[in-house]
Amino acid sequence: MNNTLNVTLPWRQRLADWLDRPGVQYLITALILINAVILGLETSSTAMQHWGGWLKALDQLILACFVVEITLRFVAHGWRLLRDPWGLFDTTVVAIALVPASGPLAVLRALRVLRVLRLISIVPSMKMVVQSLLSSLPGMGSIVALLGLIFYVAAVIATQLFGAHFPEWFGTLGASLYTLFQVMTLESWSMGIVRPVMEEFPYAWLYFIPFILIATFMMLNLFIAVIVDAIQNQRERVAEQEQEFAPPSESAQLLEEVRHLRAELRSLQRSLPPPTSADE
Repeated sequence: MNNTLNVTLPWRQRLADWLDRPGVQYLITALILINAVILGLETSSTAMQHWGGWLKALDQLILACFVVEITLRFVAHGWRLLRDPWGLFDTTVVAIALVPASGPLAVLRALRVLRVLRLISIVPSMKMVVQSLLSSLPGMGSIVALLGLIFYVAAVIATQLFGAHFPEWFGTLGASLYTLFQVMTLESWSMGIVRPVMEEFPYAWLYFIPFILIATFMMLNLFIAVIVDAIQNQRERVAEQEQEFAPPSESAQLLEEVRHLRAELRSLQRSLPPPTSADE
């Protein structure tokens, strides 16, 4: 039955199904990983001195494989491939690698490493994480706005309190914002910033400790909560889609057959003539 279905499918659909086969996906994944190793070796002068020619030849061969794959996807899906964000991403990454890396476009040579990012569109778990991060952007935007408001208020207060004595750190609003960002990241915040300030202002810890608790721990937990919620929602959507397109289970088929039998029995009972007195 499967062979009959495959024959009746259009050749474009058969090509698309072939490209989505696990074997083809594993091959593309292996090529991406090999290409990542090659790009890393090209940064080593010793490796390029010994195997530079082989590495470049293998890099061009893998790029040719990527071009063939993208071309086959265009043949299978047409221009609809560019409507899919992942298809557009793969096409853009491969197209950048085809641009001649010479003259004013020499900077694009460094962008060849973007081919490694194609691994995201190949591995389903990575793709789900990226889709979850993208879907969480609206919620994260609200948190960023709240964090920016907290930073602005804290920077104005720090400039007014500590600017006269520590102009390098808090002399201007911009300097205060940068210093508070350093404090938020907990990079040398105690010995580098807070303790020198406390030598002039002993009660400065009353300002810095609440700021760290709010800006670092509370905001970080809010970011994590939004991302975890987005990942959970994405998993639920994927599970619903898989359940929708999954073939019915044996128990579901049996229940469906029982329903059909009951419906046929009811129709037969309705079609039979009512019993007469002679039959009784």
